[in-house]
Amino acid sequence: MTARLSLICHAPTSAVRRTAFPADEPIDEYGQARAAMLAGHLLSADRWLTSPELRTRQTADALQLDAQVHAQLHDCDYGRWTGSTFDEICAREPEAVAAWLTDPAADPHGGEPVLSLMQRVADWLEAERTHHRRSIIVTHASIVRAAIVHAIEAAPKSFWRIDVAPLSIIRLSGDNGRWNLVAPSALP
Repeated sequence: MTARLSLICHAPTSAVRRTAFPADEPIDEYGQARAAMLAGHLLSADRWLTSPELRTRQTADALQLDAQVHAQLHDCDYGRWTGSTFDEICAREPEAVAAWLTDPAADPHGGEPVLSLMQRVADWLEAERTHHRRSIIVTHASIVRAAIVHAIEAAPKSFWRIDVAPLSIIRLSGDNGRWNLVAPSALP
């Protein structure tokens, strides 16, 4: 039996539009409308999960999914950078940003290192592979990136080479001790 996951990145927020490190902000009006238009166009599933943050729960609601909150899927903790734009942090702490973008173990913001995030997601994925069910998960770009890196057994530094747009879907299938990346797609 194969586990099949559809990972959906949450709808746009003000932080996404400003290229800011997210706080627990809501999805914006455009994101709400876009997600509502997509409700009913998803593959069938045995269960639906969402990260605990407001933006993922609101996206799941707009998609009309009866999603259960799964704490392990929470977004990366960006520490003191939370709420600031990427450009603001680059201007204030250019060396810290450079370290963070080149060393997955770095945590210059005082939050969660990318390497820790990737291990958390890898642990979750390995537990999921044993359940042999279809799941839809509404989560964050960081979680989706980490899942892709794990699935294709890429080097941790490739985390930053993957762009994940709001409301995009990444599908993974897992069986026989491995995950496969299914052709990425956007919601219709």
